[in-house]
Amino acid sequence: MSTQHGSADRPGVVDAPSRGRGLAPRLPLGMADFGRRGFRVDRPGPRERLERHARSFLTGYNLAAAHWPHVRAAVDTLPAEERGFAHEGAAMWAGQRDVLTRGRSVAALLAESGADYPHLIHVGAGWALAVSRLPLPVRLTDTPLLRWLAYDGAGFAEVFFGGRRALRRRAERAGTDPVRLIRLAGSGRALWFMTAGDPDDIREVIAEAPATARAALWSGVGLAATYAGGVPAAELDTLREHAGGHLGHLRQGVVFGATARVRSGIVPAHSTLACERLVGTTPAEASGWAERAAEDLGERTDISAYLDWRDRTRVLSTQA
Repeated sequence: MSTQHGSADRPGVVDAPSRGRGLAPRLPLGMADFGRRGFRVDRPGPRERLERHARSFLTGYNLAAAHWPHVRAAVDTLPAEERGFAHEGAAMWAGQRDVLTRGRSVAALLAESGADYPHLIHVGAGWALAVSRLPLPVRLTDTPLLRWLAYDGAGFAEVFFGGRRALRRRAERAGTDPVRLIRLAGSGRALWFMTAGDPDDIREVIAEAPATARAALWSGVGLAATYAGGVPAAELDTLREHAGGHLGHLRQGVVFGATARVRSGIVPAHSTLACERLVGTTPAEASGWAERAAEDLGERTDISAYLDWRDRTRVLSTQA
């Protein structure tokens, strides 16, 4: 099910803004269609939910373009569960604006909505890095720990637009480089969408990846299963069994997904279900583990701090 796309289906760098000109055209909501993406279309329930999330992302991008710099009020008109995805899309627009103008649009979005959606805004900024086709690393935000989620977002974007071929390429190139593995975790999140959450398909794809890439992919799957959801309890149980020796990494992703949901104050039933079936905990308790894991990391912005936070969270999740 590799994905074949023409350039018209991939948002790249648009014309730089000038006096009286907008930054980008609106993104068509049809870009979320799984058939168009080459994703699984034979699982109607998960497909419907995940396509809705993708449309919310695109809607957030368009709302940012239409309402900048006051985006929050527009996003808050969407269903509560979808507002995080919309902020992710808005952050992609802000990130593209920063790329083209060397401005501080992502920082402005964080100032407006960062109290509730810091994770999604950082991830969305990473989409801009990927679709702008800039060499990484580039300048990230000054935010402690969460700044590295931009690479996660870049990895998601690459696979969302490039399909299984892009995921295989990303996995083969990751090696042990920490930045590439963070990016690969984002590819794991995209794998959840690409397979419409099918645990058997996910296991097969990850098993084909190099051994050094599997932990990051399972982490991304856990995050998407929790934040985006879409599958019943029985399939979450199967997913937990399939993770095998990488269960701790799956659970770490679950904790990060739950933390983002709790931070927003909007915790849908599927996030509670994922915490229960994959970790045996509640979203509130999982979020507490993430906070505890970060306690002594202070204001550090280095990648080692992020890696420590992730690893400590994984250890706490396996002790449940």
